[in-house]
Amino acid sequence: MPTLTPTTLHTQRLVLRWMDQSDAPALFALFSDPAVTRYWSTPAWTDIAQSRAFIDTTLAEYEAGTGLRFAILLAETGEMIGSIKLYDFYESNRRCDIGYALLQAQWGKGLVGEALSAVIEHAFNTLNMNRIEADIDPRNEASAKVLERMAFVREGYMRERWIVNGEVCDTAFYGLLRRDWEAR
Repeated sequence: MPTLTPTTLHTQRLVLRWMDQSDAPALFALFSDPAVTRYWSTPAWTDIAQSRAFIDTTLAEYEAGTGLRFAILLAETGEMIGSIKLYDFYESNRRCDIGYALLQAQWGKGLVGEALSAVIEHAFNTLNMNRIEADIDPRNEASAKVLERMAFVREGYMRERWIVNGEVCDTAFYGLLRRDWEAR
């Protein structure tokens, strides 16, 4: 597992920083929206206590080096609009997973791609990863498109991998190699 140190990333329109408990209300607003969690692996949150527990887990993951979640903020206003995470680090293979979510009001503006680009650069150049993987619901066409724009390749498919709110869902697996990122 990599050694994680508090990190802030900047893009043209965004600031990505480590989370803390002050982010609980914004994180709850994000993950309590059924549209945002439509293709997520758990149902929408119903209580802000879920947000606080989630941040406690995030803080423990920072300490253990097992997960790196960034709050996505609009640079202009400081408003938290999303979350992006590197997790499941396999140090011997220099591989990890990535996941992200954005407030519905911010969809379609290219912000996820902007955040992904910064976090991918961090993963490859600072954390020395060689491969990043993503697991998405294949019905989430917007997520598939943004991953493909970032040079991820669809590499696999698993039928009926998740059951969320009683709905059986498949998984599409995507992978990004450092060399493909650098060649894009």
